[in-house]
Amino acid sequence: MALTQDQFQHFVDEGYVIVEGALTDDDLDPVIAGIEAFVDEKARSLYDEGLITEIHEGESFERRLALVTRENTSIYDDIDIMNMRAEAVFRFLGNDRLLDLVESLVGPELTCSPIQHLRAKLPEGLVRGENGDEGDPARGGNGNESAVAARESDLAARVKENVAPWHQDAQVHHEDADPVFILTVWLPLCDTDEENGCLQIIPRVHHKGMVYWSEGFGIEDGRLPEGEVLSLPMKKGDVLLMHKLIPHRSIPNRSGSIRWSLDLRYQQTGLPTGRSFYPNFIVRSRRHPEFVLTDHNTWRRGWEEALKVTAQRPPRKNRPTGPTPIRMYG
Repeated sequence: MALTQDQFQHFVDEGYVIVEGALTDDDLDPVIAGIEAFVDEKARSLYDEGLITEIHEGESFERRLALVTRENTSIYDDIDIMNMRAEAVFRFLGNDRLLDLVESLVGPELTCSPIQHLRAKLPEGLVRGENGDEGDPARGGNGNESAVAARESDLAARVKENVAPWHQDAQVHHEDADPVFILTVWLPLCDTDEENGCLQIIPRVHHKGMVYWSEGFGIEDGRLPEGEVLSLPMKKGDVLLMHKLIPHRSIPNRSGSIRWSLDLRYQQTGLPTGRSFYPNFIVRSRRHPEFVLTDHNTWRRGWEEALKVTAQRPPRKNRPTGPTPIRMYG
């Protein structure tokens, strides 16, 4: 399903568009099953090693990892696409329904950027004392107090980092990709709203062509461009397409469950990704379909080898101080 003319124009004018019901359970449930299998395998391993007291086997997709993470954060720390490298997620990166939308904006020669993430946004209430449950054994209320304090501090840091500050996706790639149109694709794997931490954006900023740099990651309050702030509640199956210059952030997850989402990037094949040290791959080609990568093991090995060499993303060398022209398809 390609974008309608109205949807295309909305993206051009506003810098984003939400396509409601673009994906079905048949598209998303294999991804969820792949994540569940990964969590199950890792939880059983932690249990066998005596690092957690319960695997929470009967819990839902939205709850299980949260409960395990209360005792041990290691699964949460490895849940991202590049670390998990699940075949179901790899297959979804080339999902035809998704790529039909992307092609409407990027064109028929599509590469999946290395900037691709699976997010497990933890509930604020995981941190001890938030819900008055200090006596919960899984929270360590009856254990060694110094160990409990260290674990709670570690967990609090994970919960805090889930609240992404205002930023533009143009801030997370290197200089060679500054003039490249890289499309952000954000989609929830469960319904998301202001309670569990939906996205907020400032539309129309892409017309300025500016990146609003700050000292650290994101945009400081004093540097934030003027504009209305929109909250974007979305249902499972909805897809957000967003220009890389649109400021956006997530808000705290005040529910009792994880808010699961994917944020992916697609661009025209042959152009710089801004992360040359990580693997990109062709997901669609009308000219040369034989170049499309369909082998999961090749993709998996690419990430394994790249992470051995570049475990931490190197910083940019410079930051443009003025508008940067970005060529946009269509």
